[in-house]
Amino acid sequence: MALQIAALRSYVRALPCTTGPLSRVRADFQRAGVKFKHILAPGSPQLGGKPATSPLRRGHISAALRAEKFSTTALCKSSQGSGSSSPPGRRGWLGKVVFGAALGVSTVTLVQSLHTGTVAAMALKVNLNSAEGDWKETKDFLLSLSVKDRRQYYRTSGSVPLNDIPVWTPTAGSSEPSRYQRNDKLDQKISLYSGDITKLEIDAIVNAANKTLLGGGGVDGAIHRAAGPLLKKECASLHGCETGEAKITCGYGLPAKYVIHTVGPIAQGGVGEEERKALRLCYKNSLKTATENAARSVAFPCISTGIYGYPPEQAVHEALATVREYLDAHHDKLDRVIFCVFLPTDKELYLQNLPLYFPAGPLKLINVSVF
Repeated sequence: MALQIAALRSYVRALPCTTGPLSRVRADFQRAGVKFKHILAPGSPQLGGKPATSPLRRGHISAALRAEKFSTTALCKSSQGSGSSSPPGRRGWLGKVVFGAALGVSTVTLVQSLHTGTVAAMALKVNLNSAEGDWKETKDFLLSLSVKDRRQYYRTSGSVPLNDIPVWTPTAGSSEPSRYQRNDKLDQKISLYSGDITKLEIDAIVNAANKTLLGGGGVDGAIHRAAGPLLKKECASLHGCETGEAKITCGYGLPAKYVIHTVGPIAQGGVGEEERKALRLCYKNSLKTATENAARSVAFPCISTGIYGYPPEQAVHEALATVREYLDAHHDKLDRVIFCVFLPTDKELYLQNLPLYFPAGPLKLINVSVF
């Protein structure tokens, strides 16, 4: 706590004059101290009417009240002669900082929240198991967190960080000629992962959704179950999605920061040019949506190859060609594209065809001296 107060003191001294008269700030701290005593006293209910998991020590309350001393020094000059009141939403922010510090929120998060307006959100208990919460507030809060801080909200165990996902390395010697020229800028940017896409701790995973975006079977249902009910609430606000389009939401209880929802073509009656074009649009628009939202790692399931009936041996070529062409044009915007497969047959299809789209360099001859 002492370190938090010291860090906040340095930050406050560097702030411009935006806090209004000094008396208001002093009152904010006094009110904060009263709140600590009456709301967060040992044994009393915490926010949301639920019992506190760790009683607030007296030292926390004292620290909150002592913080007024350094705020007086820091704000005396800026408050003199300003004559202006603080803008809406900024009043009492120092009181909120101390309130957050007493709750154990990190100083870095508190300082960042001064600019994003999430101080109040930090004080709320996020419940990703219930559909009763405000998905907008929850989304803003979760997206403001670092990966480390967001981990406590995962609804799935055994998350897989990006660094633990092996990079696919092109190898020479394929029996079939490559369909694209080698581009060494794409090295280290492709992965083939066999496993559960809901476990991946990356920027974005792609959901093979239906047009309602309200959940379904297969990977769609798995993603909704892992993310929690607030994902469905945000999806409902998107008013569906047409074939080939892509729409983005928060990942909520998923290790992935975002979920990009795309609707693949139904190909049970056969694959024609319309179906091929639609499937390519799924991959292209998903990648475009990812880069527009600064997501640098994205994972794809096998889109449309389940109940939608697209033959996997044909779908793999549309997926690889679209990703290759997008990376050729935007290799600087993405660090990793992951093809996440579940069936062994799908894994084999990607292993066979990846060298056609991401070829290795020519073999180098090595001189060997014979003694």
